[in-house]
Amino acid sequence: MTPRALLRALFDAAVDAALPRHIVPPFVPQGTRPLTVIGAGKASAAMAAAVDATYQGPLSGLVITRYGHTVPCEQIEIVEAAHPVPDAAGAAAAARLLDLLKALGPGDEVLALISGGGSSLLTLLPEGLPPEDAIALNRALLASGASIDEMNCLRRHLSRTAGGRLAAAAYPARMTTLMISDVPGDDPIHIASGPTVGDPTTLADARAVVEKYKLDLPPAIWAALKDPSNESVKPDDPRLAHTQAHMIAAPQASLEAAAAVARAQGLAPVVQGDAFEGEARVLGAHFAAQALAHQADMPNGAAPVVMISGGETTVTLPKDGRTLGDGGRNVDFLMGLAQALDGAPGIWACAGDTDGVDGLAEVAGAVVTPDTLARAPYSIDAALHAYDGHGFFAALGDQIITGPTLTNVNDFRAILIFPHRA
Repeated sequence: MTPRALLRALFDAAVDAALPRHIVPPFVPQGTRPLTVIGAGKASAAMAAAVDATYQGPLSGLVITRYGHTVPCEQIEIVEAAHPVPDAAGAAAAARLLDLLKALGPGDEVLALISGGGSSLLTLLPEGLPPEDAIALNRALLASGASIDEMNCLRRHLSRTAGGRLAAAAYPARMTTLMISDVPGDDPIHIASGPTVGDPTTLADARAVVEKYKLDLPPAIWAALKDPSNESVKPDDPRLAHTQAHMIAAPQASLEAAAAVARAQGLAPVVQGDAFEGEARVLGAHFAAQALAHQADMPNGAAPVVMISGGETTVTLPKDGRTLGDGGRNVDFLMGLAQALDGAPGIWACAGDTDGVDGLAEVAGAVVTPDTLARAPYSIDAALHAYDGHGFFAALGDQIITGPTLTNVNDFRAILIFPHRA
């Protein structure tokens, strides 16, 4: 394979390892009793379709997914809503889902399908907060540089669905949750802000996030964060006694799938881990230094090495009034990497979001080549200043465009290193 084709094959292998049609069927309950299916996330419709095709008994229920991520189901209703900034369609669907669960009784069984993206798709603010406050909250968080753990802590305390509230609403029905992880560490409470699991964090923790990042939020939100009635459901809450959860896909498994493809192509894969966080462009520069150091130690004739990693970086947008371009954390990582590599020969890289969407663009990510800077129609410094990663790589023809992949195990990165030849 060419380096470009190899990088794409690694990305595709990571995605394929987490596709719901492969991973959901082994976890579908046995039997023919009526089953209520609920869900939220970018992969939830594909998960529902796998359940629909596998379960032997009658199904009903409601699943919320991102616009464009619908998969037809015969028995389960699929509703589309906005991500990452929530909209009225998502709030209305979340309210319906909550009412559906509250109507269940002790003999009912619920299967919850939860994946990344569910936080915004399930956004239903506490009573009394206007819907526009949800938009203000999510926009402030996305631009703040806060980690996903911090974002979700705040979301769990400004919600009627997150932080265990869906499971509590279903009590005394029994609930089994199938999760696809998109978060470093695979903690269930951070996947879609944990709507079906107990939350150990508190309102005080959520207020600390607001203060740490100096978030400019509507006064009503700050008041809600001081209201004890908005505390999340704790892990020892008796309403969670009839719940269980299974992690059916996680980022590390996708990294290992990509590593297997690399080995089959004669490469030496180095799986660095799935939990990298931090400012995207800074991490890109750090990885560039690692790649250059690794290349310097490679003897001529050594097998090419591919560094494989995952995680969820952040992008802190400037507040100085500059005109911003079209960016995302994966392309911001790649711009930081390319700038630090400065055209070093023999090093190629790709980075992309496994759901096919990086930032607000319908683009998964991009590829960096040894001649990226030489081919660029404008400087990498200007692109970094404008946070215009998608514009930069589009001009080069180096974007990775997949369309909705119908899964989400977060970001995938691969850096391909050939021995340096003087």
